[in-house]
Amino acid sequence: MGAPSNDAFAIVVGTRPEALKLAPVVLDLARRGRRPLLVATGQHRELLDGALAAFGLAPDRDFGIMRSGQAPADVIGALVPVLARCFDEVQPAAVIVQGDTASAFAGAQAAAYARLPLAHVEAGLRSGDSEPFPEEMHRRLIGQLADLHFAPTAAARAALLAEGVTPGSVHVTGNTGIDALRLMQARLRGDPALAAALALRFGAVDRRRPLVLVTVHRRENHGGRLAGVLAAVAALAAEAEIVMPLHPSPAVRAPALAALGGVAGVHLLPPLDYAAFVWLMGQATLALTDSGGVQEEAPAIGLPVLVLRDVTERQEGVASGNARLVGTDGAAIVAAARALLADAGALRRMGEAALPYGVGDASRRIGDVLAARFGGSVAAE
Repeated sequence: MGAPSNDAFAIVVGTRPEALKLAPVVLDLARRGRRPLLVATGQHRELLDGALAAFGLAPDRDFGIMRSGQAPADVIGALVPVLARCFDEVQPAAVIVQGDTASAFAGAQAAAYARLPLAHVEAGLRSGDSEPFPEEMHRRLIGQLADLHFAPTAAARAALLAEGVTPGSVHVTGNTGIDALRLMQARLRGDPALAAALALRFGAVDRRRPLVLVTVHRRENHGGRLAGVLAAVAALAAEAEIVMPLHPSPAVRAPALAALGGVAGVHLLPPLDYAAFVWLMGQATLALTDSGGVQEEAPAIGLPVLVLRDVTERQEGVASGNARLVGTDGAAIVAAARALLADAGALRRMGEAALPYGVGDASRRIGDVLAARFGGSVAAE
C-alpha cells in the first residue's frame, strides 16, 4: 500500500443508510482528533443530505453523480475514476466504506487503485443466495479488497473466515446502525419540543388502532412482488393504521400511489427525516419491511418485524426471534400480520428477544481498531 501523507480518513457515503451508519464513525474519529474527510457520491441525492444533517454533518467533497434512470454499472463506472483521483490527491490514512451499495463498491475499487488501506464497516453479511442483486455481489467483492473488516456479529465474522479472509483483520464490533439509533433516541428524549412536534405531525394517524409501519424499496421487490405487498397493505388497513413512507424511486412510488391512494387507514408519506422515522418506530405495533436497516433498528426499539423478502443477510434477527421472513405473497403477509396483531403475547416475545446487533458502541470499537492500526487516541474524549 502507498504511504499516506496525512492523518485523515476518507469516508465514502452515497445513500441514506450509509450516511446513518457512518455518521457515528465520523463523530467518533472527530472526537479523537482524527480528521474525517466525508466524501459524498450523491447516489441518493434527495435522501443523503438529510441523513447527514440529522447528525450535524455535511460532505467535504460532493460528486453528485446520480442521474435519472442510472443503473448500478453506470454509477460505478462514473465513480471509480473520480474517487481514485480524490484519494490520490488527498492521500488519506485509509478509506472507509460501509455495506454493499454501488458507492461502497466504487469506493473500495478506487482505494485499491490508489493503493490505500481499505476498511469495510458492516462486513461479512451474506444471504447465501444471488439475491439481493447486486448487493450480495458487491459485499463479497469488497470483502476481497478490504484490509480491515468490521463485522457486526460473530456470524458475519464466520462468513468472512469461510471465504479465506485473514482472521486478524476481522473485528466483531456490533452494528453502527444501533449507534445511530441510540444517538437519535437520546436527542428525542432530551428535546421534548421535538417529540411534541412529531406527535402533532402524525396527528392524522388514529392511535386507537394498531400502527403498522411499512417500508419497501429493494430492487428485487419491484414489479409483481411489489404488487403482492401493496395488496397486503390494503387488506391490513381494515384493522390497522398503515404508515408507509414512500421511497422516491418511481418503480415504488407510482405503484404505491395507484394501489393505495385514497385507501382509508393508509397514510402514504414522503421520505421521512431520521428523527421522525425513529419516533414512528417507537409508536408502531409492527413493522413490515424489506430494509436491512429496519431489521436492525426495529428490534432495538422492541418493535417486531416481518421481513418482506425470501432471504436475508441478517439471519441473526430471524434466529433470535426478532424478525420473521414472510416473502412478498400478499396472502402470506396478511396471515402473518393478522396472527401477530391478534396475539399480544407473540408480539411481546418478538419485541423482547435478545438483540444480536450490539449495544451501541460499534463506532467506539471501530475507532479503537483504527487508532491501534494508524495511530492516534485510543479512547474518544
